This record gives sequence, structure tokens and C-alpha cells, in this order.
Amino acid sequence: MSTMKPTMSSGLCDCHRLDRRRFLGLGAIGAGLVVGGSLLRPLGALAAGQAEALLLSCMDYRLLDDVARYMNAQGLDDKYDHVILAGASLGADNTKFLAWVTTFWEHLDTAIALHGVSRVIIIDHRDCGAYRVILGKDYAGDPPAETTVHAKVMRRLGAKIARRYPALKREYLLMALDGSVESIAP
Repeated sequence: MSTMKPTMSSGLCDCHRLDRRRFLGLGAIGAGLVVGGSLLRPLGALAAGQAEALLLSCMDYRLLDDVARYMNAQGLDDKYDHVILAGASLGADNTKFLAWVTTFWEHLDTAIALHGVSRVIIIDHRDCGAYRVILGKDYAGDPPAETTVHAKVMRRLGAKIARRYPALKREYLLMALDGSVESIAP
């Protein structure tokens, strides 16, 4: 039995301090990583499953439930990976927020590698604030122009996906604020 008395500094006794190795190990466990030798491996890499699609949608809080309802109605409940970026297709293909573009491609690469997705479903929505921020124009007051700009951006992203992954199917959808969805032809 130790007779050492814990010392105090910064309000914590030394017995509650974490050394760097223990701290990083706990952080890795919390992040879903397993320590294997000196490498960290994602837990998902150990137990990969199958998903039919990767869904790209916008972060707009007004439509999150509608997007999930739509996917479930398509029979895809628990059968898709989901990437959420402001602006959806525009978030994944723009020159203003390049980290978002990288994030999309890294998620798509990972969804293919881990879950074998065979299609990408893109759901943009009307009255999208990210389109105003990135493009500098509000299209919400002109629905035909709004449809045209969303279709153009979705098709442009779809063409890039097709060049990188020709076998992936692509679907382009535009959601209204009431949750209704219209298909945009490729």
C-alpha cells in the first residue's frame, strides 16, 4: 500500500491526472478507434457492412426529418451513409469552401471502401441559404431559375462523380420546404 500523499496543482490531485499516453488512448476509444500495435484503426474497418447508397443533403434544420422520411419511404431505412454539407451539391462542389469539397470526396471514398455503396443520392432543397452565401444570389423568389441552378450544380457534381467512379449510379432530387421531392434528370 502506498503511503504517498497526492499533491495538488491546478485543482486536481496528481492521482487524477492523465499522462499523455493514457489521455490519447482514452481519446482514441471515445473516437471509435482501437489501438492495434502502434496504429489506430477505425472500428468500422473491423465490422464493415453493406449500404446501398451515399446520401448527400443540406444541413438545413427545417428539412432533416423530411429527408429521413423520404429515404425511409424509398426502402432505404438503415441502408445508406449520410453526408451533410451546407448547400448539399454546391457544398460538395464549390471554390469558396474547399474543405467541404475534400470532405465530400473523402466520405464518398470511405463509403465505397467500407460499405460498398453503389449509388449517390443528392438531395438539394429550395430556399437554400448556402446557395445565397456561395453564389451571392437569392434564387428562392424565382422557382424556375432556382430549379435550373440546382440542376446545373447537381449535374456538374454528378459528372465529377462519374469520372471518378463510372459504375456509381447518381440520383438528383430537389426538395421543397413542405418535404415534397422532384427528380432532376441527369
